[in-house]
Amino acid sequence: MKIDTIVALATPAGIGAIGVIRLSGPEAFVVADKFFHGKKLAAQKSHTVHFGTIQNADGRIIDQVLCTVFVAPHSYTKENVVEISCHGSAYILQEILGMALQNGARMAERGEFTRRAFLNGQMDLSQAEAVADLIASSNAANHDVAMRQMRGGFTQQIKKLRDQLLHFSAMIELELDFGEEDVTFADRDDLKNLLLTIQKVVKELLQSFALGNVIKNGITTVIAGRPNAGKSTLLNTFLNEERAIVSEIPGTTRDTIEEILNINGVAFRLIDTAGIREATDIIETIGVQRTLDKIRDAAVVLYIADVSELSPKDILNDLKNLEFHQTDIKIIVVLNQIDKFSSEQLQAYEKSARKTLVKYEPVIFISAKNETDVLRLKNALYEKTVGDALLNNNEVIVTNARHAHALQQADKNLTAALDGLMYGKTSDLIALDIRHTLHHLAAITGEISNDDVLGLIFSTFCIGK
Repeated sequence: MKIDTIVALATPAGIGAIGVIRLSGPEAFVVADKFFHGKKLAAQKSHTVHFGTIQNADGRIIDQVLCTVFVAPHSYTKENVVEISCHGSAYILQEILGMALQNGARMAERGEFTRRAFLNGQMDLSQAEAVADLIASSNAANHDVAMRQMRGGFTQQIKKLRDQLLHFSAMIELELDFGEEDVTFADRDDLKNLLLTIQKVVKELLQSFALGNVIKNGITTVIAGRPNAGKSTLLNTFLNEERAIVSEIPGTTRDTIEEILNINGVAFRLIDTAGIREATDIIETIGVQRTLDKIRDAAVVLYIADVSELSPKDILNDLKNLEFHQTDIKIIVVLNQIDKFSSEQLQAYEKSARKTLVKYEPVIFISAKNETDVLRLKNALYEKTVGDALLNNNEVIVTNARHAHALQQADKNLTAALDGLMYGKTSDLIALDIRHTLHHLAAITGEISNDDVLGLIFSTFCIGK
């Protein structure tokens, strides 16, 4: 099959100081040499940079550029690669792309450079997907997890599991070849211990997906409470800007407002909601219903109450009603407007609240208006949702839904194989469950894949990657 030489803009479209155009394929140097005037790129060493001009067919100079040469297999795609760094004029970029197309290259498809890197053995499929995650990373935690996966941490873990299982799989398959002679090559106790060990790791990886998913997509954090509890004030204080309208009129917030807050490198998707009460008009009714919908989808709820208006028992009743709408929910109780109390009043109220709301620790006392203990609230939010799970740099965290699904299927097949051992199933049935387990593990790294899956994965990439 003939391998095309592909070209694409590798930097964002639009006007900028610099733009980069990338060519990859067997004819990359030949194509570029037809319009690059300087040294012949095909004769240069890999990883060298060369100054010259881009000229059209009439000899008119389009730009002065730098061309970086990567000779196969020492490139991102393991093919010959030329990266042309030019001025970021839209006109210049289109002219160079046009000349590349006229001289034998074709436009790259979405993710085609990374797809070629995968197909040429530069990286496995999970690492290729991590490239997309790295490009899309918007916070330190997301970036760190993507970098860890791109460097092969997840790959090594999956490979280790497969290598351990492959040996026993081969032994059981060998038994089937000697089925009439009733011989045993795979010790059943050793196989059972191995399956249990592998399943334990698979389950740990699956458990990490809950954390990995929120790191990748942000932790949905709903700010809820009665009207005038200080929800919008808290949002504004978190963001250090007047993002939400603050008013003493109850029911000011009629719809949800969403913003991103970064705490210790983790993105929290803050959602300010309408106050929960008996609505006075149809618009507020819709707003309250949207609040309840957001609470059902939240990873954590900051339930905020005005200590000058509600007793601890009132707040307890509100929380019970909140749990009625969402049974499995993480709640941080935020008792606001402590600035309205004297120190003696606050001390007495806090004592009563700690006793009444003991089930809902931590209970955080703040003044959103005066920013009192808002930092403590941020720390509590981080600890409630993330804690020290990110402190271990060697820990593999699953962030990809496709990987999680493959691990779930592997877990089911491991359970079936263990049940087979327990109930004395025949070797061919146990071998089938082990083969299915190996298949699902291999699907993660792309050792087993199909064009439809690859097309879906790489369609999420930008054109120049």
